[in-house]
Parts: sequence; C-alpha cells; structure tokens
Amino acid sequence: MNFPFYIAKRYLFSKKKHNAINVISGISVCGVALATLAMVCTLSVFNGFQDMVASLFTAFDPELKITVREGKVFDGQDERIRAVFALPEVDIFTETLEENAMVQYKDRQAMVVLKGVEDNFDRLTEIDSILYGAGDFLLHDSIVNYGIMGVELVATLGTGLQFVDPLQVYLPKRNVKVNMANPGSSFNHDYLYSPGVVFSVNQQQYDAKYILTSLDFLRHLLDYTTEVSAIELKLKPNANLSSVQDKIEKMLGNGFVVQNRYQQQKDVFRIMEIEKLVSYLMLTFILMITCFNVIGSLSMLILDKKEDVATLRSLGANDKLISRIFLLEGRLISLFGAISGIILGLILCFIQEKFGVITLGGGNGTFVVDAYPVSVHAWDIVLIFITVLAVGFLSVWYPVRYLSKRIL
Repeated sequence: MNFPFYIAKRYLFSKKKHNAINVISGISVCGVALATLAMVCTLSVFNGFQDMVASLFTAFDPELKITVREGKVFDGQDERIRAVFALPEVDIFTETLEENAMVQYKDRQAMVVLKGVEDNFDRLTEIDSILYGAGDFLLHDSIVNYGIMGVELVATLGTGLQFVDPLQVYLPKRNVKVNMANPGSSFNHDYLYSPGVVFSVNQQQYDAKYILTSLDFLRHLLDYTTEVSAIELKLKPNANLSSVQDKIEKMLGNGFVVQNRYQQQKDVFRIMEIEKLVSYLMLTFILMITCFNVIGSLSMLILDKKEDVATLRSLGANDKLISRIFLLEGRLISLFGAISGIILGLILCFIQEKFGVITLGGGNGTFVVDAYPVSVHAWDIVLIFITVLAVGFLSVWYPVRYLSKRIL
C-alpha cells in the first residue's frame, strides 16, 4: 500500500489527542456531503421539470417537423418531400398549415393561430391525452368543419366546452388591398363548430392562441391548393431519431429545416438549461465555502501530529512526503463527503419520486403536478462527483503546502 495514503487513512479514522479535531473532521465530511446532496437534489429537480415540460409538448408537437427556411409555405407535393414519406423509418406523416386569424363568438373577438391538420393528427401526436369534454377528436364531417380550441382561448371567448353558436373566422384575402369603403370584402369568412372537446397543453402559447381545424378548411380560406407550412412526422418505435433527422436534412438540402421536439421549443428549454447552469454554479460556490472547513480541520491536524512528523523525519521522510500525507488527508475528506452526499441525494430523490413527500403546495389543480418532479440523470451524477473532487482537491493543495512549511 502507498505509504502516504496509509498514514493519511489512519489519521482520518484514528482518535486524535484533542477530541475537537475528530469533531471538526466529521463536520468537514458532513459539510461536503451536504453540499453534494444539495447539488444532486437540485439538478434532479430541474431535470424533473424539464422532462415534465417535454412530456406536455409531446402531446402537441411531432417527433420531427419539416419547415421551409425562407418564406411561410411550400409545396407539399414536392418530390423531395414525397421521398421523405417513403423512408422506411417514417411511420405517420401529416401536412399542416398555420395562419393568424381573427375569430368572433357573439360579441367577443380574439386573434388566434389556426392550425389546419389532417385527420391522422391524433395518431401522429398524443392529442387525445390532453382533450377534455364529452366529444371526440373531430375536424370535419360531410356538413361542417370543427375547431378544437385551447382551454384559455375558450375562457377568453366565453364559448364553453360545447358552444351552440358557430365561431366566425376571418382571414384577409391574398394579394388583395383592404377596401376602406367596405373592409369586410377584403376578408374571407367562414364558420367553425364545436366537436365538444378542448385541449390543454398547460403552455400559454398553445392554450391561449391555437385552434385545431381541418387542413382543407384553412386551405379554402387562404385560397391554397397544395401549400403547407410544415410536414410533421412520427417515426417507427425502433428508429433512431438523430440519424433519421440527419438523413432527412441531407435529402432536403439547405432550403428546409428539420427540427426535433427540443429544437421546436428551443427557447423554453434554453431558459431551463440556463437556470440549471446558474444553480449548478451557485452550489459550486457554496461547496467552495464549505471546503474552508476542510482547511481548518487540516490545520488542527497538522498541529496535533507535530510529534508524529518529527518521528517520520527521523525515519528519513522528506518535506514532500509529509506534505503529501496531509494533502491526501484533505482529499480523503472530499472523497468520503462526495460519496456520502451522492448516496444520500439519490436516496432522497428516490423517496421524492415514489412518494412525492415535498409538495408544491398549490392544491386544487393549481399546478400541473402536486409534488416536485425528480429525474436523476447519470451524467449529472458524474459531473457532480468530478466537481466535488476537483474543488476539494484544489482547495487543500496550496493551504497544505503553506501550513506544512510554516508549522512543521
């Protein structure tokens, strides 16, 4: 066994002449462990919220979305697009068209985003999981077209889940100047009816603005034929998302953009990543402050072991070996604190994930979930372990060298 490591290990666990040194050493280990535990729990909670938000978008956003790089619409019958549909990895595809519109219900008006989709949209996404009401996912029948609104938009217009009067939709005519004498003639006008359901993504950008309707209905209002604003894809279960995305990008060229779910909501997830990073840096700073306890513990240990050091010198030990003993002592404190903190943090995360001990406190459906969500990521644990060891090792390096020279 390495001699300095053997001596450092004995110094860590053996009883000192002054009991206060044992207490301070124990406090140092506990301090590092608590800082490590806080990092594990905090980052896991951020992961939990991120996964929860991702699951909410999953019900509305497709796995892959193809849009044009310049402009608003493109031809859905393009040969390159048809070649994408023929890929063996593609399970379901649908053409979609989005446009801003004004809607009116009785005496209330609102600016909305109409999203025209095909009938297989409920198989492309998990929209059924966020529908509320007595009706079904229905976009049109042989007589009328239907509009499925976000829950906040329903409250804004005051329609209720099953509105009786039709929803009036206005869209400006293409390539037509507004006639100031008769502004109504510059708009295409049609009606949407209620299928008896609304959706709730729990994201305001959707719930307060979007209306799902038939693709043909929106094309008719916009005087389009085969134009689309996006192609949305669902892959087969065994398909590799990133590799299929790269393949489609090469097939379509620079004129198109292919995005996965995270890229479609990059602003939301970027904010969450920044918040997580800031929390990580703050906790690392707290860890650095905690390491001052380790320095104090080593200072008292060096004073306590002056006689042992004299004996080691008599046996031929040089200054470098003696400094290395106390340096390893500080590193062992950081190591045991890191391991203990990670184990305790994982235990607390498991308890929170299974039993939801710490609640959000809103109650009555104020929040999407009742308790703080937790998701432990292996890479975060590795990052925390490396951070604690790096901060712990660096924080004791200079103090040990300095104290060894001045005191011993």
